[in-house]
Amino acid sequence: MTTLYITGAGVSAQSGIPTFRGTDGFWTIGSKNYTPQEMATRAMYQTYPREFLIWYYHRFAQYRDHGPNEVHAWLADKQLITQNIDGLDGKAGNENYISIHGRLDQITLFHTQGDDVSRHVAPWHEVDEAYLGDSLLSLFKIGTHGPELNHSFKPYVLLFDEYYTELYQIGLAEEQMRHASKIVFMGTSFSVNITQIALDIARQRSIPIEIVDPDPVHVLYDQVQYHQMTALEYINR
Repeated sequence: MTTLYITGAGVSAQSGIPTFRGTDGFWTIGSKNYTPQEMATRAMYQTYPREFLIWYYHRFAQYRDHGPNEVHAWLADKQLITQNIDGLDGKAGNENYISIHGRLDQITLFHTQGDDVSRHVAPWHEVDEAYLGDSLLSLFKIGTHGPELNHSFKPYVLLFDEYYTELYQIGLAEEQMRHASKIVFMGTSFSVNITQIALDIARQRSIPIEIVDPDPVHVLYDQVQYHQMTALEYINR
């Protein structure tokens, strides 16, 4: 009998990483000309790669050196799917967690979705901030005609106009959901597809769930237990 934990941005808040949809969140902070929902897209990466990469660098890469907190440590030996791309669960020692939306510290070849590609270490330490745009374009191998398939690099992150593929381990994630004896959602707003997929599977298979959040989202399901508290409070009960 295995409990599956599915975590969102609230779990990393204690590590100094803003939640996506809070007042200080990434999705409330746009670029000069575009909203975050417009910026974090494959279409923007292809059309305006310089602005996309600068935005991505400022919004995410500046937190690359943040460390895990007590909740990440508690989850280190648990079966875990995280929506977070910060990599803090890996830093805490969880060797088998699924980063369903990608990872900040990795990149892939720019590829057609569904293609089998490898993941590589992201070159953030090589970025020259004095020439940020040019430096990022060079490191990601993007020329004057924009990103080239199977030549340029792309952050290993699932964008708003992309879909779950095996690169993001969606098959394994769904298998773990189906075989869970309980699913615990921690620090998530239920505003992305993976939480809806998990909730649908729980309903289909009558798997009890728990929702841990200071302001928990209420769902239509008769086997749910709500914990109106932070993840830290939950593990220290």
